Parts: sequence; C-alpha cells; structure tokens
Amino acid sequence: MDGLKQQLQELWPVVIDVGLNVLWALLALLVTWFAAKLVSRAVNRLSERGIDETLVPVLETLAVWGTYMVGGLVVLDIFGANTTSLVALLGAAGIAVGLALKDTLQSIAAGFVLLGLRPFRVGETIQFGSIIGTVRKIGLFTTELDTPDGLRISAPNDKVWGETLTNFTRNASRRIEIIASIAYGDDIETGMNVLRTLVASDPRILTDPEPSYAVRALADSSVNLHLRAWASTEDYWDVYWDLMKQLKPALEAKGLTIPFPQRELHIVNQSEKKPLETALHE
Repeated sequence: MDGLKQQLQELWPVVIDVGLNVLWALLALLVTWFAAKLVSRAVNRLSERGIDETLVPVLETLAVWGTYMVGGLVVLDIFGANTTSLVALLGAAGIAVGLALKDTLQSIAAGFVLLGLRPFRVGETIQFGSIIGTVRKIGLFTTELDTPDGLRISAPNDKVWGETLTNFTRNASRRIEIIASIAYGDDIETGMNVLRTLVASDPRILTDPEPSYAVRALADSSVNLHLRAWASTEDYWDVYWDLMKQLKPALEAKGLTIPFPQRELHIVNQSEKKPLETALHE
C-alpha cells in the first residue's frame, strides 16, 4: 500500500499537468471556433463597405482556415510539441500533397488569377466554351453560375480561365443587329424608312453611336436590309424583342413583302424534243 501511495503521489502532478493541458487545449479550441465565426462575419460585412463581392468568399475561406491553423498550433504548443519542426514537416508534406493534387492546385491558382484580373464579377453574365450563366460565387476551387434555364453550375476555375471568356454585361451598352428581308420587287428605300421609323419610335435606342442602315446582301430569294442600333445592356433583350415583334406588321403596312425561299423550275417536255440522230439528218 505504501508503494502504491508513493506511485500515486508521483503520478498525481503528471495527471494534474495533463488534465490542465487538456482543459487549456479545449479552451483554445473553443476560442478558435468562436474566433473563426467572428472572422467569417467580419469578412462578410466587407461587401457593405464597398469591397467587391467577388473577393468576399475567397477572403472568408482564407481567413477562417488561417484562424483554425493558428488555433491548431496553439493547441500543439500547449502539449509541448515542437511547432518549428512540425511546420517544416508540414511543408515537406505539402510538397508531396501538391504533386498529388496538381489539378486541384491549378484550380486554386486560376481562382487567384480570376480574382486578380477580374474578367468578371458576381452578378455578371458570362460565357466560356458552351456554358452561359450569371456568376453567383467565385471560390478557391470553383466558379458557380446560374444558367438562363435555372440550373446551378459549378465549374473548376482552371476550366473557366482556360477558355475564351465573353462578358455580356460588363460594358454599359450593346449593339443590336436585325436583318429585314424584303422581296426583289419591293422598294429598298421604303424598307429603310420602315427601319428608321422603328428606331425613332423607341426612346431606349441610343443616339450615340448612331444607328446604321445598309443592304446586307442580295440573297437567293430576298434583299436583306441590315439595322445596327445600340441600347443599354439592361435594355438589350427587351429592345431586341420589341423590334422583332414590330418589324413584320411595319413592313406589311408599307406594302412590303417578306418573301419565302423560292426556286424556279423549268420543265422541258421530252416528247417535243427530237432525237439527236433525226436532228442531225435534217
């Protein structure tokens, strides 16, 4: 019994020390968790102070994971771990992981390039490859878009950056192009006047740059008149649809015809043709 008491007396300081370390570690983890929540909320509020919404998700991710890493190092230091050696070990492990996750790291690198160059921002409509959508979020790994038919797409950043990007909403105005086809027997200038009247009746069409009118082509079955006009990006589709809706009745009101594709056929009566030999004898 005396030996057992002596062993317990020797172990008791160790138990107390380990127990205190565990309590301190739990407290550090709890503080880290609260700190991460506060950091996340603080970063999300940056958008209210004029920071571009494109940067907020990435800054939030970096800040939260940075907070967790600091908390983890504090916990290891409480237990007496050699954090310097651990950091070196993590660096070596990071190289190995980087080689294994090459494609993922490419997405991260592409994400930073997109955030730095900013070819698009949250809320803008873009196209890369065959995908068209409105940007909802740019993360470290993926870019999220909503397509016009209501689908949510998550595309790897390197795939987005690797394609030719078209931004439909970055500029303040866009050009509308409309082809009006009239018959060869119709008067071209009358058709031009119809297009000018449609443009003049719509105040959403910009006067600078000025609209332009031209004969686009003398096609197989029609004379194609070409209208180019500018509208604000927000009004682009509404103006385009309204012009297309008004074009047909406006042409018909002036007696112009929108021709269908036509082809002339010449039928030769074979019975009236003379055989070649008979024709040669004659």
